[in-house]
Amino acid sequence: MAEKVTVERVQTGLRIEKRMLKVLKGLAEYHDMSLGDLVEGIVLHAFEGKSAFGEESLSRIQDLKRIYGMTLEAKDAHRLQEADPD
Repeated sequence: MAEKVTVERVQTGLRIEKRMLKVLKGLAEYHDMSLGDLVEGIVLHAFEGKSAFGEESLSRIQDLKRIYGMTLEAKDAHRLQEADPD
C-alpha cells in the first residue's frame, strides 16, 4: 500500500456548471469517493499532462453526460458565460 501524504484542505465556494457537477458527483459515487477527492485527482493528473481516467471511467462519463444532458466539450472551456438571471 502506498504511503499516505498529509495535506491541509480548505472549504471553498467553487462555482461550476450545473450539469458538469452532476456528472462529477455521479462519477465520484461510481468510484465510491468524495467529490473533493475526485477533483483533486483530476487536477493532479492534469498538472502533469496526464489523463485521470481509464477506458472504463471514460465510458461511464459518456453515460453520465448523456443522462444529465451535458453537451459541453473541451473546446467550450473558454467560451462559457453565466445565463441571464430570470
